[in-house]
Amino acid sequence: MASDRSEYLRTYHRDDCVVFLKTNELYGGLSNMAGRYPVRVNGICIRSAEALYQACRFPHLPDAQEVILQQTSPMTAKMKSKPFRKDSRPDWERVRVSVMRWCLRVKLAYHQDSFGRLLLATKEKPIVEESRKDSFWGAKPECDDTLVGYNVLGRLLMELREVFKERSSDDFLTVQVPNIKDFFLLSRPIEKISVEREVKNSGVNSLSAVAQGDLFRG
Repeated sequence: MASDRSEYLRTYHRDDCVVFLKTNELYGGLSNMAGRYPVRVNGICIRSAEALYQACRFPHLPDAQEVILQQTSPMTAKMKSKPFRKDSRPDWERVRVSVMRWCLRVKLAYHQDSFGRLLLATKEKPIVEESRKDSFWGAKPECDDTLVGYNVLGRLLMELREVFKERSSDDFLTVQVPNIKDFFLLSRPIEKISVEREVKNSGVNSLSAVAQGDLFRG
């Protein structure tokens, strides 16, 4: 986004939107803090999209990534990243939206039956992450029925929803590596994700089951 981001600011009326705040709400699974959506990247089980996103801050710090990935909840993964943030990759502000877009695609690849259905259930409504602190990824409540913010996560979810509606579900079983320099996980370049191949190799039918596993099993 440009330095003057005012043109990207949005105002939402709660009754017209799908708004999520807590993970135990109807649409809580849209949140990165929802812990029931593990994924696999480079053969490594990662417990949430939030843990994956935070680990991507530190491609040059595999020890920091390991600390983040070892956490059992998305919130603790986020908290454990904070001491390292002064050492985030130097272009983090520029690439973080692209990283988040990729993380959501990975989440969808493994969870079309749950996360995908939740996306489609929002129909044509704006999707808004309500946040009391963060008006970049979400939108802050201004009064009882209005939220204001850039709502970048909500807009990425809407973008993904539209693509998911238009294309075959098989198209989402593969996730290409984003064009981001030095995109590493635990000292290895992040590879293309092919869930269909993983299902065939594992001998199980559930994509979610494929995503489960020992944390550092390769």
